Amino acid sequence: MTERTRGEVRRDADTLQLGPSHVHWTGEALEIVIEERDKRLGVPWQRRVVGRVRVIPEALNSRAFALDPAGRHRWHCIAPRARIEVVMERPELRWKGDAYLDSNFGSESLEEGFRVWHWSRAHVRTDGGRGGAVVSYEGIRRDGGGFASALRFGHDGTPHEEELPPVAPLRGTKWLMERKTRADRGLARVQRTWEDAPFYARSTLAANLFGEPVVAVQESLDLDRFASPIVQFMLPYRIPRSAG
Repeated sequence: MTERTRGEVRRDADTLQLGPSHVHWTGEALEIVIEERDKRLGVPWQRRVVGRVRVIPEALNSRAFALDPAGRHRWHCIAPRARIEVVMERPELRWKGDAYLDSNFGSESLEEGFRVWHWSRAHVRTDGGRGGAVVSYEGIRRDGGGFASALRFGHDGTPHEEELPPVAPLRGTKWLMERKTRADRGLARVQRTWEDAPFYARSTLAANLFGEPVVAVQESLDLDRFASPIVQFMLPYRIPRSAG
């Protein structure tokens, strides 16, 4: 964790401490306690960011998937469906809604293994109206090989592979990031772009998936851009960065 010094990072079976903030699994929910400073305003006008987030799984999946033949990178969709409760003190706001929880882990950095990826998730009806989710994941590995999958998760979290819908191109971002998703007839529309960075974009989409109208969350990540010296020079000005 290059954002913090070694002494500021601690971990046990249920808790990850990152400086003054921490993430804790209670057995029923993932609780994220935030105590940070927003660096985007610059010194000395940094704002405190304080609050608590609870992610309550509605379905849990125990299976992780390899993203490369050697298994150096694995993706685990931990909770394909979840609820979220956000209570912030600074800034003062609160809301509840649908959520999702996953994890990427491996034996090398992401930029060593991949050039680009595109991911999307949508809550859907399944199993007689009980809730499920569909996740589409595709990209290009560092060696030039591609990967792509569409997974439907049942109400109990069990994943099933589906035939990939057609590619649905999306308009580029202000940083000229390419983004795309999968949708019926190859058609999807960007409703809102939530994060627009030189190497990353996160958006809300409207589309149809397997005959059902959905609102999807989509992300595109360009790891060639992320690894560039210019972006690496810029990152410490947006997040805490330790030299230790």
